[in-house]
Amino acid sequence: MLLVLTEDHKEHLSFLQKVDASVVAEFGHIALEFLRKGTSPKIYEGAARKLSVPVEMVQCGVEGLMFLMTESSKHKISEVDFMDSVLVLGFGEELNQTLLQLYLQHHTQIRSTLSQLLPPQPTYHNLEWRLDVQLASRSVRQQVIPIVSMRLLLKQSCDSSSSSSSRVLQTDPSTLLYLISTLETALAAMKSSHSRRILRNIK
Repeated sequence: MLLVLTEDHKEHLSFLQKVDASVVAEFGHIALEFLRKGTSPKIYEGAARKLSVPVEMVQCGVEGLMFLMTESSKHKISEVDFMDSVLVLGFGEELNQTLLQLYLQHHTQIRSTLSQLLPPQPTYHNLEWRLDVQLASRSVRQQVIPIVSMRLLLKQSCDSSSSSSSRVLQTDPSTLLYLISTLETALAAMKSSHSRRILRNIK
């Protein structure tokens, strides 16, 4: 999976080209601290004075780096996909390697921090289904109307406790087959080399 960076994110990250690798690494540590404790204007101001650049430029650089690291960690991006994702930024090899090392060193810690910040999301547990066929009604004595009923069972864990919930869905067989076909086509397309080349070269 490759990250798709917006023009705003690319612009924020472009500031990293103007500083050396040690500063980028320091920005990475600042981003991790901000993720855990929140932002601090004083740290932005101090870094801006050292680099003789506007505070807003430092803030954008740190926030862009934070986005890159959190999104990569959240989706468990592989080493190869991470490098392919940052290629579109046009950075040099040294900066790309610095970003990769930051990601590899801290992605586990970032995922742990994100799991504490974000509310737990329900996960799939089981799926029950039933096919009902209506053969007649008061107005029509003979008819065949199939309906697929599904009950999606979900689990939600919070610390040491867990709870369960369910969602009931209904559809007709033709719509269900169309949804399945569309999803399978989308998944197959995302795995193709053509899609990977397009994502890699998005500007």
